[in-house]
Amino acid sequence: MKKLSTYVLKFWKSYVIATACLFIAIGLEMMSPMVSKTIVNEVFIGKDFSRFTWLLVALVAIGIGRAVLGYIKEFTYDRNSQTIGRMMREDLFAHLQTLSMNYFDNTNTGELMARLREDVDKVKDAFGMTGMLIIQVSTYMISVLYCMFTLNKVLTIIPLAVMIFGGALSFYLEKKFDKVYSDISEENAEMTTVAEENLAGVRTVKAFAREAYEIDKFKKHNKHYFDLNMNQTKVLTQFYPLYHFIGLILPVVCAMLGGYFVIKGEMDLGSLVAYVEYSRNCTWPLDMIAELTNELSSSFASYKKLKAIADEKPELTSKDIKNAPDLTGDLEFKNVSLSLDNKDILSDISFKLEKGKTLGIMGATGAGKSSVVNLLQRFYDPCKGHILMDGKDIKELPLSSVRKTCAVVMQDVFLFSDTIEENIKMGKRGLLSHEAVADAARKAQAKDFIEKMDESYATVVGERGVGLSGGQKQRLSIARALSKGSPVLVFDDSTSALDMETEQEFQKVLAKITGSSKIIIAHRISAVRNADEIIYLDNGRIAERGTHEELLAKKGLYYATYNAQYPADLREVS
Repeated sequence: MKKLSTYVLKFWKSYVIATACLFIAIGLEMMSPMVSKTIVNEVFIGKDFSRFTWLLVALVAIGIGRAVLGYIKEFTYDRNSQTIGRMMREDLFAHLQTLSMNYFDNTNTGELMARLREDVDKVKDAFGMTGMLIIQVSTYMISVLYCMFTLNKVLTIIPLAVMIFGGALSFYLEKKFDKVYSDISEENAEMTTVAEENLAGVRTVKAFAREAYEIDKFKKHNKHYFDLNMNQTKVLTQFYPLYHFIGLILPVVCAMLGGYFVIKGEMDLGSLVAYVEYSRNCTWPLDMIAELTNELSSSFASYKKLKAIADEKPELTSKDIKNAPDLTGDLEFKNVSLSLDNKDILSDISFKLEKGKTLGIMGATGAGKSSVVNLLQRFYDPCKGHILMDGKDIKELPLSSVRKTCAVVMQDVFLFSDTIEENIKMGKRGLLSHEAVADAARKAQAKDFIEKMDESYATVVGERGVGLSGGQKQRLSIARALSKGSPVLVFDDSTSALDMETEQEFQKVLAKITGSSKIIIAHRISAVRNADEIIYLDNGRIAERGTHEELLAKKGLYYATYNAQYPADLREVS
């Protein structure tokens, strides 16, 4: 996200025009009491009715001018602020896309959603109506005080003192509101996180009958949010009546003291009428000061939250190489180790995968199998060792090239709320024909169930694939990877939800794909038994490696897994 000044300067010309309209409108409003003064002194007292019509026309013209100029300034400020808000939101979202996985591992999704919506809206308001009103109120107060000073210097001491008092009180409120709005923003993010997690995981909540617990948890956050907003309201209600009272009493005081000056002959009646009208115009800025202080404090608190995100830097850097050559898929891990949060995940992992070959990776849950995929995709960088593609360290290659080289079927399948065809085309959206999509679905054993749906490939799947079975979601994810046509295919436990028959059919299809290197991470022996090499991970280290037959002959961990999955009476069949 850019500096705020960068966004504002993009619209400096329109801001200048809108601000000029604002100044002219205020100037016209300052003329209105002077016209009233002329009407009283020259028409009513001086009995010169020949100018009365023109003076009334002047009042109407002033009103029309203020209305037209007011429309221009308000529309321009609002349009600019809405555009700035859109640009800030887009830039912030784009910045989030550049951040490394570590940031998302430690940041709640609900918090980021709150920042993208509520906080951006509050900041952009400072460049719209809030910002416009601050300029307008400031200019208005100075103009009114000047006009009052020209009418009666001594009497102007009273409204001047009131204005100074109001400004000091506003400064005090701004300091007081700063902490309040920071707490409100934080609690809003917390509450959004609770709601987002529960709505996304509604099936899990219902399956474990946790509705009452989750409702109570949301109520606690909502109550805290309510209390914080009530604290804000209590501060406002303590001081806003004071602003309002001063605004009401000031014209009365000015009228009384001004009447004294008229009686003494130090002020004419027309000037008193104009002065009281100006004093009544002082009530609007006084009323607005509290509200603007409130809005400005809110905007400033939100800006600090956004700036904290904007100051985050991606931990992973990428080489920007123009016309980078396409990678063929030769892959090598050389003594690779990975630690996250001071915990060793992988230690001294080495293997080679030549183009067209297949590598199987097995191991118990938590052994580090999926971490191999995370390193291959450069979600994280190894703390030791090197990962090479076509003989080059992937740190020296463009990040886009590295990720384009691999098509990954994640262990946690994620489908977007879109049509089945668009979900499959995700890797090459805009480049794949319908026939290519259908072919990928056929290879993934998904074609039959897709074409049985009412809208076939145009069927819109729900959020995260709601409405589809686990096996159907896995097959769509496999089709998405196959349609990408990348040199390296990675299947991270991608057939765990498939029945044995479907898995066997898919294995036959996979065996026929000879143009891509394949990494198959699985718990099932059936998924990796035909691999050119199988490595068995234990506590982040390679405990065993070899072909299916070689590992069985060692009678180690792989052999024990085989015995567990294939009882003696079924081994011959398998």
